[in-house]
Amino acid sequence: MTRVDSIAVIGAGPVGLALALRAAELLPQAVIALFDGRAADKDLSGDSRTLALALGSVQLLRRLDAWPAPAAQSILEVRVSQQQAAAPWPGRHPPELRILAREEGVPMLGAVLSYGALVSRLQARWMERVAGEPARLQARFGQPVTGLKPLDGAVEVDAGLAERFDLAVVAEGGVFAEQARKAVAHDYHQAAWVGTLGWADGAPAGVAVERFTRHGPLALLPLPDRRSALVWCVDADDDPLPALDEAQRLAVLRHLLPADLGTPATLSPLKRFALGLNAERTLTQGRTVRIGNAAQTLHPVAGQGLNLGLRDAWSLVEALRRGPSVDAALRRLEWQRAPDRWSMIAATDFLARSFTWSIPGAGVARGLGLAALQAFAPARSALARQMMFGGR
Repeated sequence: MTRVDSIAVIGAGPVGLALALRAAELLPQAVIALFDGRAADKDLSGDSRTLALALGSVQLLRRLDAWPAPAAQSILEVRVSQQQAAAPWPGRHPPELRILAREEGVPMLGAVLSYGALVSRLQARWMERVAGEPARLQARFGQPVTGLKPLDGAVEVDAGLAERFDLAVVAEGGVFAEQARKAVAHDYHQAAWVGTLGWADGAPAGVAVERFTRHGPLALLPLPDRRSALVWCVDADDDPLPALDEAQRLAVLRHLLPADLGTPATLSPLKRFALGLNAERTLTQGRTVRIGNAAQTLHPVAGQGLNLGLRDAWSLVEALRRGPSVDAALRRLEWQRAPDRWSMIAATDFLARSFTWSIPGAGVARGLGLAALQAFAPARSALARQMMFGGR
């Protein structure tokens, strides 16, 4: 077992909390301090930001006894299609890829829940662990980390008082617009408008939709009570949405979405976020490790950012557990995580760019790709497994 005596986890979001809980379980000799600038008693339960978790992430959280099942809506089916151009699709029906949990032999493809529900549950579990081992586990809420300084075989963490740790894990990343640019960065000049869509009819329970339009992807995630979480991506330099009222936005959505989904009836106020790729080339630098959005911020197409971060956290603890030293464990982490990280970075980057291409024949080529995946079950299942479990 690797001898790591002290770990600083910076950021008490889903990835940081999951890492701290897993490390507390598998590294029983290590002192673990979890730092975050917010107060421990801040009520996060009302934070309604929507998270999409793949089945693999649900399984990891269940192993931590931190999965808030009553607050989650299962994803039972995923439908992927593209808005047709002026010229109709030459086939009988426009192509659509449909992935169903029952065909893949799993109870769900993933689940949808609010940020507040997940973080509240994870934090409650962490505070339970801290109460049980106060000499080893520390909840350092209200103490933002303002600096990290590399030392020989360690890192100095400054949170008002400089302290030495064997390892510092940065798990707070923020959103693209607020981040300093990393080694691999690209501004897609797209904006995501995020809110909640209500349905007059249709919207089958458990169905997630990815619809590619000429302006960018449009995603729906299932919520209870005939509602869907909406992520609507548009050209940031030619954004039509600010000038539209709710009725006009609903009319546009009815035009963009497949007709057989149902009738969108209500739309919440929408929040706007700039979209881009911002990734580190490596997860580690000396004894500092970056995971989740601190390591890679992705376009929300396919909804894989948080899932990738949870796999980062899980793999880091496994590498530290297996040893034989901290530095060897960090080398192992880089080697193990690279295929999953870079395949997901490349896939989301390609989708974010390619589905807005207007070159002749691009729409037909995309349609043929969707039709081929739908027709060839082994390829469809391989894609489903990749989205559910990544490369872990």
